[in-house]
Amino acid sequence: MERVTRILAVVVVSAVLVVPMAVSALEPQPTIKSEVIMETGNKVHLFHSGTADVKREICLNDVIPVYRETMAGGHTTSQEVGKVKVLSYVGEHYFEAEVVAGKIKVGDVAKKTTATCLVQP
Repeated sequence: MERVTRILAVVVVSAVLVVPMAVSALEPQPTIKSEVIMETGNKVHLFHSGTADVKREICLNDVIPVYRETMAGGHTTSQEVGKVKVLSYVGEHYFEAEVVAGKIKVGDVAKKTTATCLVQP
């Protein structure tokens, strides 16, 4: 009888210790989202297709407007959020640029007439 009581006590203590851990694991944990925001003076890379058209359209020292595209109600809207100045070529698919106005995020799009580039940090 004493042995059964000890085993029962160990089981009860174990259950009391394990239940709060299981309950806290089921609760939704807050998610932390971080965004990279580039401001005036920061350097960015502009990813492009590498075609001759893009290289002909975008020249060194060009100041290009940057747009943020948002989707609301099934419609995409573009809003100008800043400007970048093209500084140099980096490989076949990137330009190095400097933010000269506004606050730009990763994924914004730099557009110059027919050429577009994706902003990367």
